[in-house]
Amino acid sequence: MRSKLDIKVSKPEQMELAYLTHFLHADKNGSAKYYSNPAKEYLQNLGEENILKDKDPDQLSFPIEWDVPFPPPEKPKFKFIDLFAGIGGFRLSLQNLGGKCVFTSEWNHFAQKTYEANFGEVPFGDITKIDEANIPDHEVLVAGFPCQPFSIAGVSKKNALGRKHGFLDETQGTLFFDVVRILKKKKPKAFLLENVKNLVSHDKGKTFIVIREALKELGYNIHYKVLDGKYYVPQHRERIIIVGFRRDIFGGKEEFQFPEREEIPFALEDILEEKVEEKYTLSDKLWKYLQDYAAKHKAKGNGFGFGMASMDGITRTLSARYYKDGSEILIPQERRNPRRLTPRECARLQGYPDSFLIPVSNNQGYRQFGNSVVVPLMQAVGANIIKELEKINAGNSTKSHSGCTGVANSIL
Repeated sequence: MRSKLDIKVSKPEQMELAYLTHFLHADKNGSAKYYSNPAKEYLQNLGEENILKDKDPDQLSFPIEWDVPFPPPEKPKFKFIDLFAGIGGFRLSLQNLGGKCVFTSEWNHFAQKTYEANFGEVPFGDITKIDEANIPDHEVLVAGFPCQPFSIAGVSKKNALGRKHGFLDETQGTLFFDVVRILKKKKPKAFLLENVKNLVSHDKGKTFIVIREALKELGYNIHYKVLDGKYYVPQHRERIIIVGFRRDIFGGKEEFQFPEREEIPFALEDILEEKVEEKYTLSDKLWKYLQDYAAKHKAKGNGFGFGMASMDGITRTLSARYYKDGSEILIPQERRNPRRLTPRECARLQGYPDSFLIPVSNNQGYRQFGNSVVVPLMQAVGANIIKELEKINAGNSTKSHSGCTGVANSIL
């Protein structure tokens, strides 16, 4: 079907493929209507290769056997949308909990390619061009909105270039407000947002106050905490997690708690591949450059330099710039120069299973995993959110069956 319907991500903003693949994933009790007309138009224009040319898209009911590693759940427990989706770390986390994704947005077409290969769905592109009214209803909104305007590295770079950062960033900084407008229109029961730790302290805390108050004004009770991915993968990765619940549904009395762990159950050696190609070993020239660079900054009293990882410990934070030289996480080798991680090891370092496909170049793979969320951490947070939704669902069902006023409020 993929081949016959010409589903191939090759450029940005392939909206027709987004509509078609979202329609093929859509259920018949709500989300299909948002995608059927553009999907029908695409099929009508496809020509003789169209294997569905004799069928009305609105009447399609045949079972699809998904040839992707992570197909949608057959009997979903809740619906969610995936904004600034990257390669699908949030989606994988919530699908593992029984959730069905009904809308996805990601502007980078290399990330779209990886997303489609693993989930069978092409994300919509630039979220600023998406009308919130055209997004299906859902129970949970998840978003890892762009962090560069608030990250320590991003702020330092922009300062050096004389550019603005935070909400004054002309492009990425304002994308948080696209999350706000979607929350305002669709009013999901809960949301889950993720960003860099520095978001809390950016601009002396003023940025986070704006974010928190904007979410409260929408009618949500807010929970936030900086969590470290090291309790789920062998990587030190601190991120601010923001969770919200609608006050008119939960009354501000939800019993949500962030997951807590005290022991680090993994070591770096647990995720390393047994055989690694020679190309991942640093050249003499690059290795000398990194050592000289570190020595120069050490002499100035700075902390800049490469990070030699310990096999029985955890790594530094994997970043999107890892493809450049791998300097933040180097793997020692006996009688040889150190090496960088392979893309598969980076995937494991973020908690992705080995069945997760990497259909892009190594450089793009490094960027994608460096920008990703820690999958098992997001799943742990998501599980506690879903527990609260299930309580509300069970409570409303009891009221309905006991003859009290009100309608059963199914999560679906």
